Amino acid sequence: MPAHDPVAVPGFLYGTAWKEDRTEALTGLALHAGFRGIDTANQRRHYFEGGVGQALAASYRAGVVTRAELFLQTKFTYQNGQDHRLPYDPAAALPTQVAQSMASSLEHLGTDHVDSYVLHGPASGAGWTEEDAEVWAAMVRERDTGRTRLLGVSNVSWRHLAQMALGGAETPAFVQNRCFASRGWDRDVRAFCQERGIVYQGFSLLTANREVLHDDLIAGICARLEATPAQVVFAFARAVGMLPLTGTSDAEHMRQDLASLTLQLSPDEVRAIESLAG
Repeated sequence: MPAHDPVAVPGFLYGTAWKEDRTEALTGLALHAGFRGIDTANQRRHYFEGGVGQALAASYRAGVVTRAELFLQTKFTYQNGQDHRLPYDPAAALPTQVAQSMASSLEHLGTDHVDSYVLHGPASGAGWTEEDAEVWAAMVRERDTGRTRLLGVSNVSWRHLAQMALGGAETPAFVQNRCFASRGWDRDVRAFCQERGIVYQGFSLLTANREVLHDDLIAGICARLEATPAQVVFAFARAVGMLPLTGTSDAEHMRQDLASLTLQLSPDEVRAIESLAG
């Protein structure tokens, strides 16, 4: 594996899904606001990775940020998660699709490597399959050749991770999941990650938990900290070891989200939020 400096993982990631023709402008806005971690995917159905790359290029030219200051994360998505705009030959073997998707991502993003390459979801909701093992091995080869520095998996259950480990697969650096308070904030998966030194990335922390944002407990913490409910949720996420994502399209919310990195909850508050609707 080529030598690289250690990967600096920022405390917040900006998610670029569902932004379509606003992707370039909003990614640029996030970079100007201070985000240094960008999450995307080579899945045209939900992401416009090329728009992310356009924002990066413009930000480099303007002196807003350098490539070395950024953490760029993209994903390989199976064909059943794509639309007709595929980043690989659908008739090719899975390892070839992985390599083609990566080459396309590097072109989109104007870089010779990404910092994290994530499997955008396993082939089956029932468990870790032979196809997943084949794709993961191909992703490991992408890492070994230097096209990515770290690897991750997304949209997985505890069962997927346990079967992945039992099969002898290399442990991912990241697990990225939608995180529901009603399910204990993905308690079982977070525990698996904590035991193995995996960084848990939580997304939809606000949109999946709208009822939490209006809870009296959160309101009381907001009053104490002079913070917004979103800031309290993000501070909670950090306190329990999550790396949070936000996909806000509002410049003021971007500023507030980043400001949440300085908020400190008490251990009692963290425990109380963790038990909300769980």
